[in-house]
Amino acid sequence: MAPKPSEFSVSRRQLLKGGSALGLGAMVSGVVPAWANPWGRTSGYSQGVEHGPEISLVIRREDIDIAGQFARPISINGSSPGPMVRLKEGQDAVIKVTNLLDEPTSIHWHGIILPPEMDGVPGISFAGIAPGETFTYRFPVTQSGTYWYHSHSGLQEQEGHAGPLIIDSATPEAFTYDREHVLLLTDWTFEDPKSVFRNLKTMEGYYNYQERTVADFFADVRRGGWVDTIESRSMWAEMRMSSRDIADVTGSTYTYLLNGHSPEENWSALFKRGETVRLRVVNGSAMSYFDLRIPGLKMTVVAADGQPVQPVEVDEFRIAVAEAYDVLVTPEDDKAYTIFAEAMDRSGYARATLAPRPGMEAPVPERRQIADRGMEAMGAHAGMDHSKMTGMDHSQMAGMDHSQMAGMDHSQMAGMDHSQMAGMDHSQMAGMDHSQMAGMDHSKMTGLQADAAQGGMLMAGAVQQGARYDQAGIGLDQSLRRVLVYQDLKAYSPWPDRRGPMREMELHLTGNMERYMWSFDGKKFSEVNGPIHFHKDERLRLILINDTMMEHPIHLHGMWMELENGHGDLIPRKHTLNVKPGERVSALITADAEGSWAFHCHLLYHMDAGMFRVVKVS
Repeated sequence: MAPKPSEFSVSRRQLLKGGSALGLGAMVSGVVPAWANPWGRTSGYSQGVEHGPEISLVIRREDIDIAGQFARPISINGSSPGPMVRLKEGQDAVIKVTNLLDEPTSIHWHGIILPPEMDGVPGISFAGIAPGETFTYRFPVTQSGTYWYHSHSGLQEQEGHAGPLIIDSATPEAFTYDREHVLLLTDWTFEDPKSVFRNLKTMEGYYNYQERTVADFFADVRRGGWVDTIESRSMWAEMRMSSRDIADVTGSTYTYLLNGHSPEENWSALFKRGETVRLRVVNGSAMSYFDLRIPGLKMTVVAADGQPVQPVEVDEFRIAVAEAYDVLVTPEDDKAYTIFAEAMDRSGYARATLAPRPGMEAPVPERRQIADRGMEAMGAHAGMDHSKMTGMDHSQMAGMDHSQMAGMDHSQMAGMDHSQMAGMDHSQMAGMDHSQMAGMDHSKMTGLQADAAQGGMLMAGAVQQGARYDQAGIGLDQSLRRVLVYQDLKAYSPWPDRRGPMREMELHLTGNMERYMWSFDGKKFSEVNGPIHFHKDERLRLILINDTMMEHPIHLHGMWMELENGHGDLIPRKHTLNVKPGERVSALITADAEGSWAFHCHLLYHMDAGMFRVVKVS
């Protein structure tokens, strides 16, 4: 008797799991071996591969072993995370997606430039895929590189509904390699994602088991003295926040997976001594940032978010949720190396092994201690109630460098001389409580006005004041090892549109940790009236100011964001920008994609809590 689809799917996944340790996963799932590949390269990914241009994907729930426990995630063609979708630049992709769930679903092709009705965001320009229905995505493949796909329906992404998307270049790339492996990082919880969301809204810090102790307090006293320690602790207490609010959801509920495998399963990627190996790293997590390194090996970064960059040699890089980095490594020794992806809050890690032979292992690095947020995370509004700012017109604050206000005592801000805040429309500040703003130390406000070029705007590609592109982020010591920073990213070649910005648009990233509300400009998506408007074909500068104490990976659908990190015509193109606490970043956008597009924080629960907008290009 023929096996039922679910039985076949599970056995197929088990076969791939076993085969991946022997380097067989790619062959089982249809990728030709090196001798038959016209590019002369092998490709490794343990969840199977679906080759274009015509592909069929079936979405259902299945019983699948995850980290040695029974689970019932959302699967795609029998695996969770889903198979690699492999396309080629110049193809016309035809991808049929069948929904066998008992709820609507969708697939968003993250970072892909395509027609808006094919972008896969329900309620924007697409109705979603109803239970029992098949939807066919059709779009021209006009780019190449490392990307991924995931659900944009509810919290399904947290349930395993994601997978890598690799697009081969139509022409030889600027770098060469002998072998490649795809590394998809995800965070899995055995809790219902709806319960996770309820817990976050019920109690701030619900999943944070790494709060400060009495021993930490006295260690701070030894380092900084009583006065500084008491002032710092009092400040955090007054804000009702913890300096260790690094991640909303942590290893207390998450198991961190690499290609669907737990650290104990030790998924292996094979190489031959002296080969150059391309690692395509995608962070497909719902909520987790990772710091990735391979002790004993240098990594050369050659692409960011699918776009080629000029090579940068590093020891470690932080990968935000939804970002992708391609790196090259060349192991010269006949030994195993640990691929170590440590969660930013140090509550766990994902792990794999790069080895010349199956079954080999290398030491797992000792996990680092959780770091504490410092004053740089305060940004513009430390101690300020953001719920009072809903009536404020932030678009008038473009010249203000919020990073300069980090050390400001906001309790003393009444009577502030507003003449220093040129460009601000005070009539829009009716909802803001200024009674607490006296005695403000204006010496802290030096640099509020950036050097202006013609038209009152910086030159295209220039770094905005308040950006910290040279800093790796919390918990990373740049003196110990070479860590990739945004300042390092330099496009391989100029973007065709070299026009300067015609106008600027400023958005503040806002939130309330206690109530777990996240928003743009103090308003949740449910509270805004209408979309953000981009003019068709305009050249726009988008300025993002993070008024919160947390990192936010901001993703714009349908268009590239060119990160203004000071490299002029060679500023890098990205689909997701990580904005550190208190940071001000800017990007140039060519609004050439007519239609309606999603724009949101890619932390899943932040997006669901309201940090989402629609951009309309017309």
